[in-house]
Amino acid sequence: MKILITGGAGFVGSSLARLFKENAPQNKIVVFDNLRRRGSELNLPIFKKAGIEFVHGDIRSQSDFSALADSFDLFIEASAEPSVLAGTGGDCNYLFDTNLRGTFNCLEFARRQCEAMFFISTSRVYSIPDLLALPLVEQETRLEINDQNPLPHGLTAKGINEEFNVARYRSLYGATKLASELLIQEYCAAFNLKAMINRCGVIAGPGQWGKTDQGVFALWVANHFFKRKLRYTGFGGIGKQVRDLLHPADLFSLIIKQLPVMAKYSGEVFNIGGGLANSVSLLEYTGICQEVTGNKIEINSDPETNKVDIPYYVSDCSRAQSVFGWQPEKSVWKMVGDIHLWLQENRAQVEEIL
Repeated sequence: MKILITGGAGFVGSSLARLFKENAPQNKIVVFDNLRRRGSELNLPIFKKAGIEFVHGDIRSQSDFSALADSFDLFIEASAEPSVLAGTGGDCNYLFDTNLRGTFNCLEFARRQCEAMFFISTSRVYSIPDLLALPLVEQETRLEINDQNPLPHGLTAKGINEEFNVARYRSLYGATKLASELLIQEYCAAFNLKAMINRCGVIAGPGQWGKTDQGVFALWVANHFFKRKLRYTGFGGIGKQVRDLLHPADLFSLIIKQLPVMAKYSGEVFNIGGGLANSVSLLEYTGICQEVTGNKIEINSDPETNKVDIPYYVSDCSRAQSVFGWQPEKSVWKMVGDIHLWLQENRAQVEEIL
């Protein structure tokens, strides 16, 4: 199988590239990336050793796709400006050029030269006012859903499902991803493109260059490892906000299950995440990081809440589990352990960049 992965030197893209190659060494894997994010260039020697082809290109430039002469059996679109804060400082150019113009360029290539496509979308397409209005109750270490009757539409005891509201504002980043989803569905209808949309929650694991605005769960482990301060921000500054975490290996296992039925579910959206079993508050995550790294660090508090922050998001993946027989297997503890091992093995490089 010939596979193209845009954003292929990023955390998710590079993880999938390696997993596809390990799973079937005969696969031809081509990764396409502009190497804009610091640390992504460190994947190049790993690709070379694994027999993964790298093409330096930018999805914002349609002409860059001319370097891809082959047709592909599968196209995984994992490129994006991934920060929920992108554009909020006033300059929206890179965000919109990448996440909108880039999606269009990818779709134009895909409909001509690819058999099937996966789009890595985000839970950030859901409306912030509705997420802020979730019926939550504060427990000792986390916020939880108050299991009232009835729950708001799209919210179940397991979390947020695909029917949750997307009609109100959701951040500039979330808006670009939702617009991309809509465009993909139009291409499926107009050009018979076979594509599926995976709306992912937080993806975390080894090889992620964590920052406060994107990849914070990797950063949390790294700061414990390097004994650097952290800060609980927003919602009182006590760290009780909750997310579910997905290991890239579990995303890969899902894609493998989705591939044989791509035509049947083309244009459809699936919520993908670790689910309730792999949900964690920052406060709880701190305890896990302390145990895994053996380090306890200073954690300060900032109660001020950013306008794009949300207190709780857990993916209800019931539909994907029912349709594909898929279940995430990697626990939060496993993710922290894998990140910690990666930090130990790559300490010098990671310390320089972080």
